[in-house]
Amino acid sequence: MSMKEMISGLVDKYFDDIQLVNDTIWEYAEPGMKETKSAEFYGKFFEERGFKVDMGVGEVPTAFVASWGEGQPIVGFLGEYDALPLLSQEASCAEKKPIVEGAYGQGCGHNSLGAAAAGAALAFRDYLKENNLPGTVRYYGCPGEEYGSGKVFMARNGLFDDLACAFTWHPGDMNQVKASSSLACISAFFEFTGVTAHAAANPHLGRSALDACELMNVGVNYLREHIVPEARVHYAYLNAGGIAPNVVHDKAKIHYFVRAPKIKTAQEIFVRVQDIAEGAAKMTGTTMQMHFHEALSDCCNNRTLEKLMHETFLEIGAPAYDAEDFKLAEAFRNTFTDADKADVATALRDNGMDPDLIPMDAALHTDILPYVPMDKAQPGSTDVGDVSYCTPTAQCNVATVALATPGHSWQMTAQSRSSIANKGNAVAAKVMALTAAKAIADPELLAKAKEELVKATGGKYECPIPAHVKPTL
Repeated sequence: MSMKEMISGLVDKYFDDIQLVNDTIWEYAEPGMKETKSAEFYGKFFEERGFKVDMGVGEVPTAFVASWGEGQPIVGFLGEYDALPLLSQEASCAEKKPIVEGAYGQGCGHNSLGAAAAGAALAFRDYLKENNLPGTVRYYGCPGEEYGSGKVFMARNGLFDDLACAFTWHPGDMNQVKASSSLACISAFFEFTGVTAHAAANPHLGRSALDACELMNVGVNYLREHIVPEARVHYAYLNAGGIAPNVVHDKAKIHYFVRAPKIKTAQEIFVRVQDIAEGAAKMTGTTMQMHFHEALSDCCNNRTLEKLMHETFLEIGAPAYDAEDFKLAEAFRNTFTDADKADVATALRDNGMDPDLIPMDAALHTDILPYVPMDKAQPGSTDVGDVSYCTPTAQCNVATVALATPGHSWQMTAQSRSSIANKGNAVAAKVMALTAAKAIADPELLAKAKEELVKATGGKYECPIPAHVKPTL
């Protein structure tokens, strides 16, 4: 029996377990860093299957590590399980129907992400056991990818330092190995305090915190011209000081994101944003307090592992959908805008590929995109980046939803518990487990992957979150 046949068979053996995890976490749909039921479920799930589980690691109560085996090499599989607000939706329903209005939903498919990673860990464990191979399997339960940067706190506590390699994936509408980086991101709150006053009778006695926020935003908007074009700066008011226009507002609070292709660049821009905030406070006679919230690094691509994963993906093949899957996908595509559908071609161009690789009218992606290494960062951010600075890391995308499904949408939530997702999950588990099996069978490849990481990082991980900042729970 070939390695591929063995791994595929082992994943198929755990298909029901993968679906159980997928559906259970989908139902829980908990906020980032507050995934209490999800973490408890995962802990029992792995304990019942012979893993040792350490809960509450990395200063985060809902983070855990499930381990099996001993000694080297140590291989990690990354799982996520947080959900997104306002995205509650009936499963497999192509009409917008929230289960609970305003509740959280799995609008980024993290229920599937964690489920397939769990299947990969179980299959890889059995592969080691049945072949009497040394090594340790770890499943990392990583909370707060959307909000909280759970992996960063885990990395700060050294939980990934002894890994030979790590593997993960993300549900989506295309099949490919991720060959581009991501944007580093820093998140902070700026709170201004002034003096209230009657805006008509004695405005000269007031010191407006709201004015300070607005001046800060003006300053940052002028800054945009003088930072690298790939950088992004976003803000949102958390407290605009009240609803009365005839009162000088003495409290105001604003939330900022600073993104850039490299964490060091993001940190440099963030210092300038802080300077602007301090200037706004001086201009208005207010005081300013900056509260550092979270941060995450860009992804450090490991071409050695990525190429191995791409070869493995081609060997496993894309998910095989049936007629009912295509029918369901078409129903969802009827809810997408023309701009959503056109974005498929844009995404291909942005990844250095021919936009004709996927027909515009295709309902599901049934092929595997070529591996095209990219030096630029894609627009999103992920705390997988911090893992990739600690150990050689590779990740793939597997189609679990209809082509052109918008990210962070009710359509994504609905399809994350569907027959389409089930088929994609199985493929993702096979790709990760088989890539891991091939990697440990080739010590020279693992050494090359490690050398590549050291060359890129200098062999040192620097956590972008200051030591005094604790997780937001």
